[in-house]
Amino acid sequence: MTTMIKCSFVIPVKEINDYVRGLIPRILLLEGNSFEIIIYPDSATDEVWEKTRQITTGSVGPAQKRNLAIRDAKGEILVFIDDDAFPKDDFLDVLKKDFEDENIVAVGGPAMTPKENKFWQRVSGATFLSSLSSGFPERYRPYGKKKFVADWPTVNLSIRKKAFEELGGFVGDYWPGEDTKLGFDLLVKKNAKILYDPELIVYHHRREGIVKHVKQISAYGLHRGFFAKRFSATSLNWRYFMPSLFVLFIIFGGILSYFSKIFLELYILGWIIYFVALLNAFYDIYRHEKNILVTLAASYYIFLTHIFYGLRFLQGLIFVRNLKSKLR
Repeated sequence: MTTMIKCSFVIPVKEINDYVRGLIPRILLLEGNSFEIIIYPDSATDEVWEKTRQITTGSVGPAQKRNLAIRDAKGEILVFIDDDAFPKDDFLDVLKKDFEDENIVAVGGPAMTPKENKFWQRVSGATFLSSLSSGFPERYRPYGKKKFVADWPTVNLSIRKKAFEELGGFVGDYWPGEDTKLGFDLLVKKNAKILYDPELIVYHHRREGIVKHVKQISAYGLHRGFFAKRFSATSLNWRYFMPSLFVLFIIFGGILSYFSKIFLELYILGWIIYFVALLNAFYDIYRHEKNILVTLAASYYIFLTHIFYGLRFLQGLIFVRNLKSKLR
């Protein structure tokens, strides 16, 4: 008797790497037989895993690779996950319960930093554990209750294949940001949102080192600034604007404080408020990390995150007319 495939894990990669070799066995440990795994490398290798197919794509972006699941996937649910992530052992149980409701079109959950990550990877991940630094801490740790959201990253995003096909998949022009456009299309074309489930957890290996962190944050800021004017239904959120307002405060507040005592006092007050907020973020991060050194380093990362994200957000919002993403 043939087992009906319920879920298709879809993994876009440049090439088969050690992350992939670690991810596949973890997926195979999940309970149940009603799933398959599809890996989309530029060029397939001769490596073989149970329930797994490699499909050569050539040199195309992650969005285009994921869209091939419309053609190739046998599952009713497409489970998008990055090669540098892996699901918690109860992932499929939680996912299937969420999709028991036929009105649920898509589901997303937190992407937590694995404890085995190196120090600077943990610092990068810890940076996003506070609302001050991420704006959306539920994307990085279980936070609150189930709710509907309009935007969710593809490191942990699942959607009904039928709905994904009807939407035409991801728009391949954006990376990062293809997930934001998908959320926009869901909202506008199907009047649907993504269910956030705090118990639907994957673990996501972080980038190591401040340079990689800043590059990643800068790309997010540029795309989000552009999306704020292009896809306002999902990206015109005050939290996305806060880092840019902070940058403008630093620049123009500093200039005006030279010419007026009142502006100087307001400038000092603004910095006091920021540092109080930073202390609160320190407390939030330490509660989850339980490591003082990681928390201290993350506080420094938060400041740099605000600066680089804020600058690039302004660039995308004001100066970029047609955004062309570049693969990194």
